[in-house]
Amino acid sequence: MQSGTILPPAMIAALFSFALISSITPGPNNIMLAVSGVNFGLRRTLPHMIGIFTGLMLIVIAIGLGLGFVFSHYPLVRGGLRIGGILYTLWLSWKIATAGSLGGGEMPHPMRFSGAFAFQWVNPKLWVMAVAIVALYVRPGHTLADTALVSAMQAAISWPVMLLWAGFGAGLRDMLQIPARIRAFNIVMGLALAASVLALLRM
Repeated sequence: MQSGTILPPAMIAALFSFALISSITPGPNNIMLAVSGVNFGLRRTLPHMIGIFTGLMLIVIAIGLGLGFVFSHYPLVRGGLRIGGILYTLWLSWKIATAGSLGGGEMPHPMRFSGAFAFQWVNPKLWVMAVAIVALYVRPGHTLADTALVSAMQAAISWPVMLLWAGFGAGLRDMLQIPARIRAFNIVMGLALAASVLALLRM
């Protein structure tokens, strides 16, 4: 087949399912978006979402165009990035768990674009997902066409999913105005974030 040949319909359907499930399930980004929605509302969480989206797209494209080759030939690079990402995410889980009130404690402001963008480069779940989606759906000899399709699919799914998680948090905002409730919510979400990243140690 020529390099421009599109994926067969069955593979496109499988790609959609993979991208949706890997995007919508709880992970560092989604949990932090829900926490930000609760603590700061949907509008103030938008820079966080834009940072996630920009980092995600660049990583998927970079892996599709050849960064996966580096990881396969230099596993220490991937291993170091993975461990660093896990440690950083555990630190973020502590920051969330110790945020005692809406916009207080260890979370005085929402994550900015730069912070959210930088986090994607050490987000272990994102790297696992991006490497897997490229390995499954970017065919040898079809790199440009398949990477473009995978990136477009991921982009189309990412925004509704991010809005869903941040909106879920924002919807709980009024109910969690009571300090004891928001403290309990932040502790639970901090523990969930830690659990989501520690689960990757078995992968």
